Amino acid sequence: MRLLVVGRLSGQLASAVKMAMAHGAKVHHVERGDQATEQLRRGQGADLLMVDYRVDIAALIAANEAERIHVPVVACGVDAGPDDAAATIRAGAKEFIPLPPEADLIAAVLSAVADDERPLISADPSMKAVISLADQVARSEASILITGESGVGKEVMARYLHQNSRRAEKPFISVNCAAIPDNLLESELFGHEKGAFTGAVARRVGKFEEADGGTLLLDEISEMDVRLQAKLLRALQERVIDRVGGTTPVKVDIRIIATSNRDLARSVSEGTFREDLLYRLNVVNLRLPSLRERPADIPALADFFVRKYATANGVPGRPLSADARRALMAHRWNGNVRELENAMHRAVLLAQGPEIDVDAIRLPDGQPLTGAVQDTGPAGRAAQTADAVTRAYVGQTVAQMEKTLILDTLGHCLGNRTHAANILGISIRTLRNKLNEYADEGTPIPAPQSGIAAAVG
Repeated sequence: MRLLVVGRLSGQLASAVKMAMAHGAKVHHVERGDQATEQLRRGQGADLLMVDYRVDIAALIAANEAERIHVPVVACGVDAGPDDAAATIRAGAKEFIPLPPEADLIAAVLSAVADDERPLISADPSMKAVISLADQVARSEASILITGESGVGKEVMARYLHQNSRRAEKPFISVNCAAIPDNLLESELFGHEKGAFTGAVARRVGKFEEADGGTLLLDEISEMDVRLQAKLLRALQERVIDRVGGTTPVKVDIRIIATSNRDLARSVSEGTFREDLLYRLNVVNLRLPSLRERPADIPALADFFVRKYATANGVPGRPLSADARRALMAHRWNGNVRELENAMHRAVLLAQGPEIDVDAIRLPDGQPLTGAVQDTGPAGRAAQTADAVTRAYVGQTVAQMEKTLILDTLGHCLGNRTHAANILGISIRTLRNKLNEYADEGTPIPAPQSGIAAAVG
């Protein structure tokens, strides 16, 4: 995590910095608020600002927001009274850390405010196969496209790839293409020169330069305007960008990871996404299955979130009851992991007694969890589990399910027939016969070593 400290490095603040560094933070320091904004504008990125309470925190946050720089702030200080601490919170700080610091408090604040430590948890074979492929390609320089429904954990996978890459010690920068208006996204990505447009009061380094040496995540790239896609394609091909209003090309050394919850092939056919950009991004495709397709992950994730939010809220850790686990397995989880996480957070707060029972698991509107069931013995539990596993395949014939399994596995293996056959437990000859059969039906087949759909020859 990148920590920018703002204020005079007195003995106690220096101690807090050392504790943060001991927990893995990479620390930079400036003395004044305007210097902090200038550092961030120049691309010296930060995940968290630790600011002396005597600095004008409200002015610092306002200056950052004027530059569309959104970095959480925690205030700190020696001999600060309750009124001083409250004033920092009113000014926009997320937390106040009294000095001298306590190591546990520093660790908790870094974790809670930055919240970039999101482990990739999996117990289901379908997800483990994706993680295995991610492990294979993480240390390469290939661009990776992560696809899947909203809430399946695409950004978590992107961070996992970065952390296991050769660029792990360099920045990981994320840009949500859907959250930034089209007229601002170009400046956000590529930066701008002073005077490039109204409000451009100084040169601003964009996310491409901020990520130099590391990884740039283009989240929900399908939402990017098609006109900006052309400039992005040039940046990917040549590793050179042009700031808005600039005349001198700027070289960048980055790895691109993109995510989408849309079918980009369909977007290409509809004219809203460039085909050449899709090929450039889709060197390797990682499709994350929905939570409905990986039922064994549901209890594993639920247990993790229960522990996380019990600790964060200072409440006793309680195990999930057997009824609660069955209810979780029976629910459809249309919001995927994000929905499950929110449900577990609420359950931790609502639970009473020694266990988290099914009554504590509520939907956002307060209603009981859909699909809550009573214990029907071993046969009933087996039926519920089987229903959760197969729900995604309802309405398909056995042949269609076989075809889906074969093509998904082949895609995950980048078109490598031998690897796919080993995973599927069939001979390479059987696999080739199946692929020829699908090709004769007109189905695109991933070409060897590319993962990009092509006709089988």
